[in-house]
Amino acid sequence: MTVTGTAGRGALTTRFGTVQGVLFDIDDTLVDLEYAMTTALREVSEHLLPGLDQTGWERFGRIFTHETTHYYDRYLAGELTFNDQRLLRGRAALGHFGVHLADGEEAHKWLTDYIRLQPSYVRAFDDVLPLLDLLDDAGIPYGAVSNNVHDYQRAKLDSAGLERVSRLVGTDTVGVAKPEPAIYLEGVRLLGTRPGGTLYVGDNRLLDAEGSTAAGLVGVWLNRVGETVPEYDGHEVRSLAQLLA
Repeated sequence: MTVTGTAGRGALTTRFGTVQGVLFDIDDTLVDLEYAMTTALREVSEHLLPGLDQTGWERFGRIFTHETTHYYDRYLAGELTFNDQRLLRGRAALGHFGVHLADGEEAHKWLTDYIRLQPSYVRAFDDVLPLLDLLDDAGIPYGAVSNNVHDYQRAKLDSAGLERVSRLVGTDTVGVAKPEPAIYLEGVRLLGTRPGGTLYVGDNRLLDAEGSTAAGLVGVWLNRVGETVPEYDGHEVRSLAQLLA
């Protein structure tokens, strides 16, 4: 890796080409949202699933985080509120184990307890701060583009100790969600770079790597879990530590 540039505006020569700026996805890229979600879910649901073993809790968490994302898609489409999709996902996970979360006080308490607890478990991945230090030292601007609203994601970054990620684009910033090109390009505009010199890094292969590439950026799939996708021939790293190595 070669660093050039002065006065807070640099460039990195990397295996992805010359990089002038970096944009990140947030959830499960910068912050370990899956840990926060599954930990809070177990805490608010243990009284409903007494005796559930660790394998069961892992299954419960996977249903909520991975197998019910169609409810989140409906939220992005404006069909559900953010908390509505949370409740529907919780009901689906509980229902898998034969528990019905009734309307009214029971559902309200489950949801409000989850809303209260989940932010307390949000944390940055260990590979985030070292990379941001490197970018700061090199004078490379960075920011985040997320498929959630600006203020909610701003609070999440701050609670995870990532206040330095000051440039942030949410779905309400330009009125569209990934993979619409406009949301990535707004991030590029905030960085003051050009699309072809800007990396976009995220854990979702379709929305992050392929979506940003289609918008003219250099998309990189952060494949933390080592998923094998034979048809994918784009850029890929297993951790942020590999990004500029």
